[in-house]
Amino acid sequence: MPILGALTGFLLLFGTTTATQPVKPAAPVSPSYTVTLTAYNAVPDQTSDHPLVTASGAYSNPEVIAARSQDLGAELPFGTIIELDGSNITSKDTCGYNFVAPHIGYRIIEDTMNVRYTNRIDVLLDTKTNYISDGRVVNAAVVLGLCKGVTIRVVGHVNFSQIPKTQAELAAIVEEGNGLALK
Repeated sequence: MPILGALTGFLLLFGTTTATQPVKPAAPVSPSYTVTLTAYNAVPDQTSDHPLVTASGAYSNPEVIAARSQDLGAELPFGTIIELDGSNITSKDTCGYNFVAPHIGYRIIEDTMNVRYTNRIDVLLDTKTNYISDGRVVNAAVVLGLCKGVTIRVVGHVNFSQIPKTQAELAAIVEEGNGLALK
């Protein structure tokens, strides 16, 4: 019996397992920000005199491009891939996010906004993406309107030469995680 008592005390003191589980490193936490979301079209009235070229020099592709206000430049440098979440919108009366969400997807920050705007993301939408509202044709950028309380999450970063042409290609890059560098 003394041996059994000693063995029980040993097991209670040091645990019953002899092998330890490997500790998995915690997944990196993606930075997120709460911003105002708007949309624009690649036309001279809404951009520079060169609407087909973004501030970074990339082609103004309405499938994947977004602009950020200049105050977010350090947090969201060109090439940052973001995911938008409109579940916490506080301006439902001026925001048509739920209508336009299928045209947003992931976005790459490749453009910048006028200095008068702060804490804002502006998604580039196609001039041909329209809705019928009150019997008239309205562009998706107008339908989106002004959306306060949108959460954006940084999901990666791509180099200028790796900007995909379609939303499907961008989504595949994000889902695979290949070559994405979280900052």
